[in-house]
Amino acid sequence: MKLFIVLVAFASLTFAQSDSRKPDRVITIVAERFTFNPSKITIKQGQVVEFVLVSDDTDHGFKIPSAGIDIAIPPQGQAEARVRFIAKEKGRFVFECSRPCGAGHNLMRGYIEVK
Repeated sequence: MKLFIVLVAFASLTFAQSDSRKPDRVITIVAERFTFNPSKITIKQGQVVEFVLVSDDTDHGFKIPSAGIDIAIPPQGQAEARVRFIAKEKGRFVFECSRPCGAGHNLMRGYIEVK
């Protein structure tokens, strides 16, 4: 049985709580040994996007500071985390690992470009 974690965030990138549409895009992000794959994501303003967050090794975190998002990604094979939101504003939004995961932890970053 898989565990699903859904995060609600209110900021430039916001959870689509009242939007019952299917997501326009579902993007899987894999966290593994100091990288996110993909680490550069481009989406359109107003899209309903759902990120599926999985780990290929240990515990990681997924944090978008400007959106108030900070969620744990469980270790490999234990579960996945899902975040569904609408990108309301254009711009670049940095995401990073928020759980200490080793010597290269501070390099574990990526960004979402909203066009």
